[in-house]
Amino acid sequence: MSEVLSQNEIDALLSALSSGSVNAEELKEEQSKKKVKVYDFRRPSKFSKDQLHTLQVIHDTYSRALSTFLSAQLRMPVQMEVLSVEQLTYEEFMRSIPNPTILNICSFYPLEGNIIMEINPNLGFALLDRLLGGQGQAPLKIRSLTEIEETVMERIVQRMLGYLTEPWESIIEIEANLERVETNPQFTQLVSPAEVMMIISIEAKLGDVLGMINICIPFLVLEPIMDKLSVHFYYSSSSQKRNPENMSLIQHKLETTRIPVKAILGQNSITVQDLLELSVGDVIPLRRRVGEQLDLVIGEHTKFTGKPGINEGKLAIQVCRVVEEVMDDE
Repeated sequence: MSEVLSQNEIDALLSALSSGSVNAEELKEEQSKKKVKVYDFRRPSKFSKDQLHTLQVIHDTYSRALSTFLSAQLRMPVQMEVLSVEQLTYEEFMRSIPNPTILNICSFYPLEGNIIMEINPNLGFALLDRLLGGQGQAPLKIRSLTEIEETVMERIVQRMLGYLTEPWESIIEIEANLERVETNPQFTQLVSPAEVMMIISIEAKLGDVLGMINICIPFLVLEPIMDKLSVHFYYSSSSQKRNPENMSLIQHKLETTRIPVKAILGQNSITVQDLLELSVGDVIPLRRRVGEQLDLVIGEHTKFTGKPGINEGKLAIQVCRVVEEVMDDE
């Protein structure tokens, strides 16, 4: 907003112009001069604000999906939030992370080059501790990964990378795969130190442990799709994917999906002692009358009841009744 002058300031300016102490021509020349904009050639700005915002949107979606996956995998609440999306040189990024750390070098097919998913050691060891049966606590002293820990980390990171596909599909269909895991940043030289990188910092809270996940994408990797990194292209592509053809394709896949169907003849419980003493000819009652209908289980839920029989020489069951679903709170 431009500054508004008071009446006294206006009178003083008019008085200065009339007395000649201020030259009107000099004021015009000053305004006509081009303003100098500071530019650091060592850190060139290669991403526009629109492109930064698009990457923010993509990884906001990714962080929500990753939070849901890890919460289910670890059986404890995991909260994730994108803190920042900024561009740094490769050297600056490497100087900002601890040593040792967990550096996951990943391919980003069909884009050329590799990206880095850096997991803070506190968060990484808490994740491993929970996966291996612990409470999800970070060690007092940070160290390098053992061979077993590295194998477990590779498997969980590969699954974490799988959730990158959906947020990126509006821009490009990518396939992220883990190439290797490093712990020393000094031995990880993907690009030149002056190369500009896009750093997406995601804050993760696992129980009482707070840590960062940094996704580092070189400019050379994103350069072929720079024209697509716009919010307009992102949302227009997303809306195009929801056309009737795709909806019918999804419906067809759902209709042809195979699910297990079980007919439960009956149930009972016996002691371990009775189980050990079972022999040929013993009878176990199943708490069901001979003419009573059987439960037909679809997946893990009882959906129908029916009568057992034979159809063309094969065991079969005839559906007789639909089981009404009961709400959990009832």
